[in-house]
Amino acid sequence: IEPLFENVSFTVNPGERVALVGPNGCGKTTLLKILIGQEKASSGSIRFSPSDLRIGYLAQGQTYDPAESFGEYIARLSGDLPTLEAELEKIAHALVANPQRVDLQEAYNDTLTRLSLADESAGAAPGILAALGLDQVDADQLVNSLSGGQKTRLAMASMLLSSPQLLLLDEPTNHLDLDMLTWLGNWLRSYPFAVLVVSHDRAFLDSVATSILDMDPVKRAVRSYAGNYSDYLDQKQAERERQWQEYQDQQEEIARLRQSASRVRSQATAHKGGKADPAKTDGFSVGHFMNRAKETISRAKQIEARVDRMMGDDRVDKPGRTWQMKMEFQNIPSSGRDVLVFNDLSIGYGEKVLLANLNGVVRFGQRLALVGPNGAGKTTLLRTIQGQLPPLAGEVRLGANVRIGYMAQEQENLDAKQTALTTLQRIMPQSETGVRALLSKFLFTGDEVFTPVPNLSYGERARLTLACLVAQGCNFLLLDEPINHLDIPSRAQFEQALAVFEGTILAVVHD
Repeated sequence: IEPLFENVSFTVNPGERVALVGPNGCGKTTLLKILIGQEKASSGSIRFSPSDLRIGYLAQGQTYDPAESFGEYIARLSGDLPTLEAELEKIAHALVANPQRVDLQEAYNDTLTRLSLADESAGAAPGILAALGLDQVDADQLVNSLSGGQKTRLAMASMLLSSPQLLLLDEPTNHLDLDMLTWLGNWLRSYPFAVLVVSHDRAFLDSVATSILDMDPVKRAVRSYAGNYSDYLDQKQAERERQWQEYQDQQEEIARLRQSASRVRSQATAHKGGKADPAKTDGFSVGHFMNRAKETISRAKQIEARVDRMMGDDRVDKPGRTWQMKMEFQNIPSSGRDVLVFNDLSIGYGEKVLLANLNGVVRFGQRLALVGPNGAGKTTLLRTIQGQLPPLAGEVRLGANVRIGYMAQEQENLDAKQTALTTLQRIMPQSETGVRALLSKFLFTGDEVFTPVPNLSYGERARLTLACLVAQGCNFLLLDEPINHLDIPSRAQFEQALAVFEGTILAVVHD
């Protein structure tokens, strides 16, 4: 098994906000899971101080019981006080009868701690929910019907109710609206304990991070840099320029030494070639020339040994090019001038109307950003346009020859039964070689193309969805928070592709 990373050592102290950065698939989420005990490291150790440190973990993707309501979820999070009180009373009676039993004493202490935390959580729940903008959610609403941003906020509430002393946050900014992003940044800057956060949001990292842990998938190592993300980029650029200069200097020195060794060997050949006619040597013997030849060859070997060291243990590596996603929209078909028309449109679920009386036209070539708070109905509107949901009233109509490419917020349009290869084969009428060629542009190579969709990281799934958009040859992009889960280089490539896209774009974005 190939390791994701090796010999990783770092410390996170109280008051520090450390950002873990690196490309998708390099092992950031795996490292967080090792820290919380969900996965095991091959070697090494982890130490928390104190040993019973309360850790709050925000996972990158959340799953919820489809039958659980918001009110039931919050009650469960806050702790079942009556049950814990009854359990504590039962243990106390047993302990009175058997005061020498250590196991009962430990159970009593553990239950007392759980009861104290549950009581604290119950008291803190209203304030936390209000701070996260969840205090107005209907208690009877199913958790699964919440928007992506509301689900992220709910996961944060779950984490904060445990009063953590160390926060491990895996892409906490995904799905959050602009107001919530501002709130989270302000809250983390005032948080007195330690934070280790995985994020690809450059502005967020600049405002929050006090240091950066850079995870390098080539070296399989993690290195620390002081300062925020911009400081880290400056340091990385300076390192790269320094390495280029050292590499070029060494290559020039190697070339000079090789020329010198070649010249010295030529001299040795001349000495050894022996025009050693005693009559023309002014008294020097043939042995003298042979000794000179040996000395010259020895010097050549010393020079060549220096070259070998510079090519081996003392080698300065050539700075490698970063392998990045390459995304290009090609052969975009034309569509009618009116791409999308709303006539008195109302959208929502059942009897719940989210938006009403929408009228307007989206014209070919426009690039529209759909903004608004979490839960306002942005995703519902895109799903209605795409045909997944029927309008509650009115009409939504697509123009002539409009071909939609839809990127779902929670990646639910990917089939869990498929692999990266078969996902694209269902779209592209090409040979396996052609399909693999496109996948390679989205960083799927070798046997990676046979990875089942559920086993892909969230970032890899995002790249696969982008590959599908390109393969579909669409001229109208419906993008629901498209940069969620993409690493920073992939975001930059996606931005460049959108800049030259010749069709129409309607995107839900908080960036």
